[in-house]
Amino acid sequence: MTQLTDDAVIPESGRSLLVDLALQGGGSHGAFTWGVLDRLLDEEWLQFDGISGTSAGAMNAAVMLSGLERGGRNGARDALASFWRAVADAALLSPLKRGFLDVLMGNWSLVNSPTFVALDLAARLWSPYDLNPGGNNPLGGLLESHVDFTRLAASKVKLFVTATNVRTGRGRVFRNAELSPAVLLASACLPSVFHAVEIDGESYWDGGYAGNPTITPLVRDCDSRDTILVQINPVERHDIPRDARAINSRINELSFNAPLLKELRMIAMLRGVVDAGQAEGRKWARMRIHRIGTDAMERLDASSKMLAEWGFFCMLKDEGRRAADAFLRAHAADLGERSTLDLDALLEGV
Repeated sequence: MTQLTDDAVIPESGRSLLVDLALQGGGSHGAFTWGVLDRLLDEEWLQFDGISGTSAGAMNAAVMLSGLERGGRNGARDALASFWRAVADAALLSPLKRGFLDVLMGNWSLVNSPTFVALDLAARLWSPYDLNPGGNNPLGGLLESHVDFTRLAASKVKLFVTATNVRTGRGRVFRNAELSPAVLLASACLPSVFHAVEIDGESYWDGGYAGNPTITPLVRDCDSRDTILVQINPVERHDIPRDARAINSRINELSFNAPLLKELRMIAMLRGVVDAGQAEGRKWARMRIHRIGTDAMERLDASSKMLAEWGFFCMLKDEGRRAADAFLRAHAADLGERSTLDLDALLEGV
């Protein structure tokens, strides 16, 4: 590897490479992805071909691409920082705060917050149509002020945002020219918290139920053969959940990971076929998959996905930068050459 700056690294060949990004959703944990993107933007040899995002991943993608189109890589970094700062500022008056002991002990959790406990219990008895009859979602205004949807529509970088059709249960992938604040809100619409978002006469919930994120458009519509998955939802957990909240959290993780694992297993199986058949099958088989993640997410409970403190966002951003830096230093030379995610392991037990 050749060192450029304190941060940037490039393969010795000095080549540039088209890559796709696949960005998972996960509420406030999406600040980890902010850090990953901030680090990847240091690498000018990495050129983005397509980005697929769901929920917070979709918001990160839209904000970054909007800033990239407006002011290059520095513009993208500034746009992401500004967006997450605005989210934290908007939550300053929120009653969802950590308890005194959690603050004292440095625990990033809301499980001891009376307000969180009350809202969690209420959500099991009443719907958001009862608790929030006006359907207010403060993120709508933030997205309007931090994303230039006209620039997204004209961008050469292909952006794919997934939302789940409530009526049919199928995922819909929205592309650059179709994007709007409503589409991003739909992709992040948890049905126990927000009203379904209506688009073109159809109602939508969180895209994680259908694809978190969706890999298919990256294979079908993009030229790149390298996809970097930024994963914030643990696939495996060592501890068995025993209380009601932990069980419910694990159920959600399994639900949101299932569509992604299905697509990754498809790639793994097609690689084992000598003749993958039609051209699309060959494209799936040849896709190189990489993963940037961290074990730190296993130490965060589900309540922290609703924690919007600036200090929490900064901690996750720093963790994202560290994870991306570790990936680049270990695998920059593998990009464009081979997969670094062991897909065969995903076939175990299948």
